[in-house]
Amino acid sequence: MSSSRRIRYLNYHYLLKLNKQAINIFKIKKADRFEILSSIKLKNVLINCKTNNGDLYDKAICLLVGLVKAHCFSSGNRRTALLAVFVFAKLNFIKIYISNNPYNSRILTGIRENYYTYPEIRYWLKHGKIKEFRRK
Repeated sequence: MSSSRRIRYLNYHYLLKLNKQAINIFKIKKADRFEILSSIKLKNVLINCKTNNGDLYDKAICLLVGLVKAHCFSSGNRRTALLAVFVFAKLNFIKIYISNNPYNSRILTGIRENYYTYPEIRYWLKHGKIKEFRRK
C-alpha cells in the first residue's frame, strides 16, 4: 500500500450494525440476541486498532483479537470479529485468505483462549492456514 493512501477504519456504530447482521445472518443459537455489554471495551478495541503502529495486517489482527477477547456483545462476538476483519480488509485493499467454513469458529475460540500467537494469526489471515486448535 502506498503511504499516500489513508487507512479506513470501522467505527463504533458500524460495529453495532455488523453484530446485528452477524446474529441475523448466522443464526447459531435460539437465544442469540443483539445487546451491547460494554461500549467502553468496544471503543477501546477501535482505539487500539487505530493506534497500532504495525501494517494493515497488524491492525486487522488487533481488531480481530480485540473483538474476540473483549466480549462486547451478548451474542455473536466471534462472528462479528470475523466480519469486521473482512470489511476492514476490503476497505483497505488487503487480501484475507480465510475461507468461510465452520472450522473458523474453532480457530476463533483458540484466539479467545490465547492458543495462537500473533505470527500464527497473521499467517492465517495472509495464507488461510493455521494449526488445529486443541485445548491444553
